[in-house]
Amino acid sequence: MAKPQSSGSFSVIGSDVTITGDIDASTELHIDGTVEGDISCAALIQGDTGVINGAVKAHSARLAGRIEGAVDASELVILKSATIEGDARYDTLTIEQGASVAGRFAPRDATGQASEDLPREPRLTVAS
Repeated sequence: MAKPQSSGSFSVIGSDVTITGDIDASTELHIDGTVEGDISCAALIQGDTGVINGAVKAHSARLAGRIEGAVDASELVILKSATIEGDARYDTLTIEQGASVAGRFAPRDATGQASEDLPREPRLTVAS
């Protein structure tokens, strides 16, 4: 996935908002509310009150809430308050101690797809 061009703008879904349907954003998306659908965006920041029931695809994702679905991000950060039920594909991965993930991790290959055979060293950082 090519690095997104930043326009300096972002969209916020507040904690009192529930969206049913897929979201496709070309900029940064900050979610504190609930999304019942798939999300595709340049960058995703999920607050600890955010809930996503669907797949996430972003260049970078910083997750702190609950996700039920697959996550595909070049730069993936999973914070200690996060609960993820689904598989994760990444180029770089950081997980804070205390995060809960029920799924498989797979580094992406040069084309941005999950690599079935893992010949290269995956890059994993465990933050305290």
